Amino acid sequence: MTRRGVALKKYKVLPVVLAAFCTVLVSFFVFSFIDSNASGGTNPVNEQESNSEENNSEKSNSDENTNSKGSGGNSDISNNVQNNVNGNKADVSNDVENNVTGENADISNTIDNNLTNSNDNQIENNVTNNVEVNVNVNVENNISNNTEGSSSSSENGNNDGKDENKNDENKNNDEKNKGNNEDKGNGKNEEEGNNNKEEDRIVWGVDSANLTTEEMIACVGDNFGTPEIWGRYLGEKEGVSKGLTSDEIELLHSNDIKILLIWNHFVDARGYDNGQKQAQDAIKMAQELGVPEGVAIFADIEPDYPVDSEFIRGWFETMNESPYPPGVYGVFDAEQELYAAHEQAGKDNGDLLGNTYVWTAAPNIGVTTQKEAPEYKPEAPDNALIGGWQYGLDAQACNIDTNLFHSDVLDVVW
Repeated sequence: MTRRGVALKKYKVLPVVLAAFCTVLVSFFVFSFIDSNASGGTNPVNEQESNSEENNSEKSNSDENTNSKGSGGNSDISNNVQNNVNGNKADVSNDVENNVTGENADISNTIDNNLTNSNDNQIENNVTNNVEVNVNVNVENNISNNTEGSSSSSENGNNDGKDENKNDENKNNDEKNKGNNEDKGNGKNEEEGNNNKEEDRIVWGVDSANLTTEEMIACVGDNFGTPEIWGRYLGEKEGVSKGLTSDEIELLHSNDIKILLIWNHFVDARGYDNGQKQAQDAIKMAQELGVPEGVAIFADIEPDYPVDSEFIRGWFETMNESPYPPGVYGVFDAEQELYAAHEQAGKDNGDLLGNTYVWTAAPNIGVTTQKEAPEYKPEAPDNALIGGWQYGLDAQACNIDTNLFHSDVLDVVW
């Protein structure tokens, strides 16, 4: 009887011991989780792994482990998701969202989907990176879909973070995708891989001192090409140029041609007050014509005009405070006074070079057709914002000059 009583006591004590052990174990993991997040979410490392042996498998990873928030000085976020599925049909959905604010951010998102013996698969990977940083953000998205079987489809969705990862349908694949991410701060977004940014493009255009008519557009099309930009003058200068009219604006726009605006109502480009006055007059006329905000106006400084840096600075500083970005046209050959004056104006005002569009007539190659246009090699002062190159002057047909423009100018023409 005594031996049996001892045995019964042992069995009664054992559950108590096990319960205490489990309580300690759970407490350890709870405090570990709290401690790992006590720093304000600046260094989260999220790992999630799903394994399935079912014939019909449905996996969805979309919880707190894949919703990361970083704040403070430096944010280092790493999300690792792995799905191993063995079965006839798989429906896998992975949602990763990172919301980061601070000074620096390093974000790494890794998703591995391994599907075996599967015939009808649906994979959706959604990665959203909302980043508000002041200095640097480095983002890397690595997505790998490995499928073994037939009729396998893979879909990676679009999301608010501008992160797009696309994999071919009905094709086994193992890809490393580096997507675009929304940078809402003033920082520099440094990413390896393709940013999907449109490459720089050079467009062909013309300018003319004459009124634009349907016949003139047809003449240019028959003899030269199809211009994307057409330079025209604000207001008439007697004996020199006709001013842009409302009918011309409608005609050019109906032919999908953008208008570059030129101001030439002066013959002396010296003096700050003079540059300021020319800018004021140009702004007034542009507003009377209904020119929208954001359209640049180019001061036409001909090679025989006297010029100094004060005129350019007066023009720039007045235009820069107006709805219209400043531009300067002229022969920016290193031997010309305009070249030195523009450089000096840039030294006198540190914002001038990077914010004044330069439309240079140097070097003069000669008029060509659009197809025979030269390689884009305009001449201008170092660090100047070169917008275009008038490489050919005074075509015998159609009374035009021929130009090449950097695609950036498309943002400041009408």
